[in-house]
Amino acid sequence: MGMTKRAGYQGTGPGAITPDGCAVELYARLPVGTEPDIVAAAVPPGASILELGSGVGRVTHALVERGFTVTAVDESQEMLDRIRGARTICSPIEDLDLGESFDVVMLGSFLVHAADVEVRQALLRTCARHLAPGGCVLIQREGEGWHMNLPRERIDPSGFTVRVVSAEPIGDGANSVHVEYEFPDATWTQTFLSRPLTKDQFENALAEAGLTVAAYLTDDGTWVRSRLAGGEGSPLPHSS
Repeated sequence: MGMTKRAGYQGTGPGAITPDGCAVELYARLPVGTEPDIVAAAVPPGASILELGSGVGRVTHALVERGFTVTAVDESQEMLDRIRGARTICSPIEDLDLGESFDVVMLGSFLVHAADVEVRQALLRTCARHLAPGGCVLIQREGEGWHMNLPRERIDPSGFTVRVVSAEPIGDGANSVHVEYEFPDATWTQTFLSRPLTKDQFENALAEAGLTVAAYLTDDGTWVRSRLAGGEGSPLPHSS
């Protein structure tokens, strides 16, 4: 049974489209990128990871190959059907309550920029709710000025073009963002809602969920390791 499309989110192109406008076939084609390396450098080897918004397992599979135990969560069963080697759970992230805790909770794909503030708060509460003592939450943020100087495009080394076409204000600080992915044999589009966050706004959002920044993991500040405020601190990688 398909889920209801999220208001303001849509996608076009071959194959199944998820409630937030993501195309399953598109995400199955996208390269892994640097995310698994960033995660592996930030947490202890063999950590248990709750990956929120896993999609087709683009990052999941690379983490499993590195020896992590991954529980992958996504609201799209079509996405989860592509995942191998990890436990999968089909659920909206904001409603998730497994009654379990994990060494690491991952909130990637810029989900922290949800346009609906209540949804963002619920996502971060889900992160905190599933965090083991001394564990950490890894969060992916949008880059500085990501909504500005549009349109812009990038040609991936693998041969496709990703084009951020527009980010139109819809009120209350949120934008409707339109992105195109052009491959030699197919084109996909996605329209979604996103709320830009300054560093202070991001850190205040964490604080509302009982979290605090432990470290910014990348020079551009797009990956962050956080922990429970007043907790034992986030685990650090084991030295080799």
